[in-house]
Amino acid sequence: MFFLSRIVATTRMFSTSAVAQFPKLKSHSGAKKRWRSIASGIFKRGKAGHKHLNVNKSPARKNDLSQTAYSHGSQTVRLKKLLPYGSP
Repeated sequence: MFFLSRIVATTRMFSTSAVAQFPKLKSHSGAKKRWRSIASGIFKRGKAGHKHLNVNKSPARKNDLSQTAYSHGSQTVRLKKLLPYGSP
């Protein structure tokens, strides 16, 4: 009887059930909406200020605002923490 209960206790101790798994990490909602991960491991985003009030902006400025912006070194490290599973 004692031996049987010891086997059951040992089996529970080494169980691979969902209880032993780490919790999932949450992605930052604001970063999810603004950034997209690319294959090289960095992130890209659209520049702000190109949607309205464009009459008084020069064509060169509007062209610059329409370009894609990429994350640099320190931003990339922080974004990988905010978006642990990348972004769609």
